[in-house]
Amino acid sequence: MAQSVWGYDSDNGPERWHENYPLAKGDKQSPIEINSKDVRHDSSLAPWHASYDPGAAKTILNNGRTCRVVFDDTFDRSVLRGGPLTGAYRLRQLHLHWGSSDDHGSEHVIDGVKYAAELHMVHWNPKHGNFAGALKQPDGVAVVGIFLKVGKTPKPEMKRILEEIDNIKTKGKEAPFQHFDPSILFPKSRDYWTYHGSFTTPPCEECITWILLREPIEVSSDQMAKLRSLSKNGENEPVNPLVDNWRPPQPVKGRVVRASFK
Repeated sequence: MAQSVWGYDSDNGPERWHENYPLAKGDKQSPIEINSKDVRHDSSLAPWHASYDPGAAKTILNNGRTCRVVFDDTFDRSVLRGGPLTGAYRLRQLHLHWGSSDDHGSEHVIDGVKYAAELHMVHWNPKHGNFAGALKQPDGVAVVGIFLKVGKTPKPEMKRILEEIDNIKTKGKEAPFQHFDPSILFPKSRDYWTYHGSFTTPPCEECITWILLREPIEVSSDQMAKLRSLSKNGENEPVNPLVDNWRPPQPVKGRVVRASFK
């Protein structure tokens, strides 16, 4: 398995990542399965709040492994504060993980329940100088995780992202994505679980404070199908649908998951 070609197939998938990325077998890996009976309610956990500048949105791209929206993070224009965090974390990108059908696709699993998809909003701590520096620190990165479940009433929130899918069908395609306020993607409830973990993609750095929102947002089956119409191949290669780009749950290894709610 060559360094640059990790993916989600049997020959280069999550079971083999550790061959090139030894951290993938670390003690603080993500995602995990969250069992309500093991969760500790922590009344000292503050509410979190995000103040995002819609003008910070830049581009949307298909990198062959996910669909990603990139934001300008050269200064504190879109930030996440509060919750388990100290200081302001800058929004850098958001991306999604999804399945080949509506009954799976999320990375975190809640009491045995898998959702159709999971949205990750990646923020980093500017006190570490730059993103690369933040990756080396335990408090370097904060990710807000939002579950997507399939329901009867498609939510308009995902519409903007899904409208661009046709412009980034194949790997390497990028399109302008301007004036977007990602806070529309938050569910009504601010309840969350939090724990210390890692990126769910190689090199799987253990620098993440996870803020997983309890309430999923709703999408339609058609909206999920749109996401699955992306390709993991380049423009002139045989079509290979981009699906099942999720890592299965990793060992918890004694970590405690705290909840902001009872």
